[in-house]
Amino acid sequence: MPGIAWSQLLDVARVVQEVLADFRLVGWPKTSGSRGIHVNVRLHRRWSFTDVRRAALALAREVERRAPDLATSKWWKEERHGVFLDYNQNAKDRTVAGAYSVRPRPDARVSAPVTWDELFECRPEDFTLRTMPARFAAIGDRHARIDENPCSLEALLELSAQQEAAGLGDAPWPPHYAKQAGEPPRVQPSRTKRGPKRSGRRAPAKPLIEISRAAKQDDALAGLERWRTRHPQTAAHLQPGDVLVDAMRGRSSTWTRVRVNLEHVPEALRPAQEPLDPDYDPNARSMAGRVGKSRRARRGA
Repeated sequence: MPGIAWSQLLDVARVVQEVLADFRLVGWPKTSGSRGIHVNVRLHRRWSFTDVRRAALALAREVERRAPDLATSKWWKEERHGVFLDYNQNAKDRTVAGAYSVRPRPDARVSAPVTWDELFECRPEDFTLRTMPARFAAIGDRHARIDENPCSLEALLELSAQQEAAGLGDAPWPPHYAKQAGEPPRVQPSRTKRGPKRSGRRAPAKPLIEISRAAKQDDALAGLERWRTRHPQTAAHLQPGDVLVDAMRGRSSTWTRVRVNLEHVPEALRPAQEPLDPDYDPNARSMAGRVGKSRRARRGA
């Protein structure tokens, strides 16, 4: 989440390492090359994608249980805090940055396989297109032996069953997936009239407003800056995690949505929803493309 320092990611990584060990899993960490950490676990080829995702969700919830002030497994951004444990990276067809891939950062950072000891001593900017060749020549691939350590998911799947029996069912899947059996409603908390029950009463949903939609993130963030200029007193009350920048999946590309959580803004300073600036419509672009193809097909016929 915004405002989270690398040291906080490392604190959560220590808990992840502990949980993996407790469930007899060998974790192979690497920097993402951007702002995060990836941990790979080689598995015996016995489980389906659904089983792997259930196990990942169970692990994320266990990390959150052990470090509730540091980590979250909540899917909706307005419910998150601290470091997000992205269990949905284990859904079918999801991709992550491969080891040694160069990321689109000004310093050309590289997603670097490391040992756990190295992880707790390094920073992401240590590994770049300039530094990685010499490192690889000196030490080789830190994850070269991953295939020698296949693991079982049985213990994590038992934990998943215990969590489900205690009332923690499935969590939301990525939005482009078909509705899954047992999946909760895919409704953002901010779009419900009431929030979850607390002490017999329901808490109000978080006060979110949408600022912009754009094909490119820079354009969406420019709209946010224009909104800040129009509402300086409101903007002064925002915390880093109150600005929600969402990468949305279209039919063939991604686009960006920016929302603002007004939870920390006094009610008298909360502006109403305004027209989006910019107001990109990915569906209109997709429809235009399909209409254009149809016309070309007719002309060809």
